[in-house]
Amino acid sequence: MIDNIQRPAERSLVRSRDWTRGSILRNLLTLSWPMIVANSLNVLGPTIDMIWVGRLGAADIAAVGVAGMVVMLVNALMMGLFTGLRSMIARHIGAKDEAGAVHVARQAFILSTTYSFILAAVGIFFADSILRLLGLEPELVALGAPYLRIQFVGMAAMSFRMMSDGTMQASGDTMTPMKLAVIFRFLHLTLCPFLVFGLWIFPRLGINGAAITNVLSQSLGTILGLWMLTSGRSKLRLTFRGLRVDPSTIWRITRIGIPASVMSLQMQFGQLALMRVVVPFGTLAVAAHTLSQRVDMLVSMPLMGLGMSSGVLVGQNLGANQPQRAEKNGWVAVGIAQGVMVLWALVLFFWAGGVVRVFSSDTSLDEIASNYLRIAAAGYLVASLNMVLQQCIAGAGDTLPPMIISIVSIWILQFPLAIFLSKTTGLGVYGVRWAMVAGSVMGAIAYLIYFRSGRWKHRKI
Repeated sequence: MIDNIQRPAERSLVRSRDWTRGSILRNLLTLSWPMIVANSLNVLGPTIDMIWVGRLGAADIAAVGVAGMVVMLVNALMMGLFTGLRSMIARHIGAKDEAGAVHVARQAFILSTTYSFILAAVGIFFADSILRLLGLEPELVALGAPYLRIQFVGMAAMSFRMMSDGTMQASGDTMTPMKLAVIFRFLHLTLCPFLVFGLWIFPRLGINGAAITNVLSQSLGTILGLWMLTSGRSKLRLTFRGLRVDPSTIWRITRIGIPASVMSLQMQFGQLALMRVVVPFGTLAVAAHTLSQRVDMLVSMPLMGLGMSSGVLVGQNLGANQPQRAEKNGWVAVGIAQGVMVLWALVLFFWAGGVVRVFSSDTSLDEIASNYLRIAAAGYLVASLNMVLQQCIAGAGDTLPPMIISIVSIWILQFPLAIFLSKTTGLGVYGVRWAMVAGSVMGAIAYLIYFRSGRWKHRKI
């Protein structure tokens, strides 16, 4: 079965396709739909956890939600680091320098190894302290700490999977990561309820069962991804013959990745800070906020996939010295994403209650969570500018401006406004969600202005 993941004829097509030529729309759609599927499947991990954990009760939802936000913070750091990997490989591929792309992937593997050891140590020794720092009640700390510890220890699998996926996608092979995502998410979807509820021969592990399932499925994805890379079944063949540490290349990856990591980290810290504002409103408010964040993830992953594919095309076209074509890729992607998000906004505005009931059977959550989602729909109308243009600029290797934009929109506007609206007006906890919408609008305006300036086209990496 694994040998059929990619047939020889498909592999030949993947290797020969030049994404810097031909129809921009066709290239974008061909490259992006597998990435959209893969990203949507990847977000199913925490979503699957929430669906099953939601049957355990509001406290379990809140514990997994807060612990899951910490996990997302760490994932954001990894994604930021691998932004350098993606942009550099895309440039090398656009310049027809396959050997240079392989060398970059090797150095990213070394970075992944180092990062994995650090994360495992943090999870083992500091899981309880992290949750207490967020101001959670002792009951939620007791529930969430083991879940968080398991997830941190399993981050090694996540890191290597992201590295292998990023390498294949930046080289122009988005089909293979999608097929692997189907396989390991099917394992997650199938196994999760058995470990959460103790079905058949499996023990009842509650929320810890959800964490273990995620680690097992990620490990399968990592094994298959590295095998596809090292066996030559993708566009690049990764070999470790003569592997050596190249400080110069590692620094170039890191130099591009650090601003992207800072941006991703502070965005997740912003989410944690908002959670601190929500916590005093009680467990139901925390659970509603958590459900809203899960829906945000589910909705945004297709946009992330479209933006990432556009970023790959931007990087490859800049490597091929075609800056105007690179810019046109971005605008076409924004147009597609805007249409999708308008549809999502309409769905959430009119059918918010039905969406909430997919995640939880607790009727006490219906009203507050439904209102949260209806407010979120307003922010979805500008989400395409935020997510797609940010990925296009990052794909060019220009990661400092997005970092600045995100810091200003979150810490200068969103967080202070959330405190003001929730505590000094009659909006209560809904003020937090309106503040998030305001931050999205500000970010969208800033990305639009910077992308139109064209400065990102001249970024040297």
